[in-house]
Amino acid sequence: MVTTAWHQLSATQGTPPGVPPRAPWHPGHFLNRNYLAPMGLSQTNAARLLGVSRRRLHELVRGQRSMTPDTAIRCALVFRSDATFWLALQAAWDNFQAWKLLRSRPGHAPGIR
Repeated sequence: MVTTAWHQLSATQGTPPGVPPRAPWHPGHFLNRNYLAPMGLSQTNAARLLGVSRRRLHELVRGQRSMTPDTAIRCALVFRSDATFWLALQAAWDNFQAWKLLRSRPGHAPGIR
């Protein structure tokens, strides 16, 4: 296996700057755990309230679909939250996944040899 400065840094000093030490929650998982489950809402009923298909919500909850601006606004309206919050969760998830992918490909991290 090729060892890069990035891998050496993460092995000796933790993760590179800007990378959380562990994966943040996917917004769908967060939605399910902090809103749907405590409220006793099934995915079918939640999808109806949000005005989206059950499949769309199911894929979001399973982490197979991203939190879009449209869905973020719908969640904000239904759950009296902020659309920016939902989009920030998605951005954190996307950022972590991008770092993870780049880190898994030694020699492909720009500026790091």
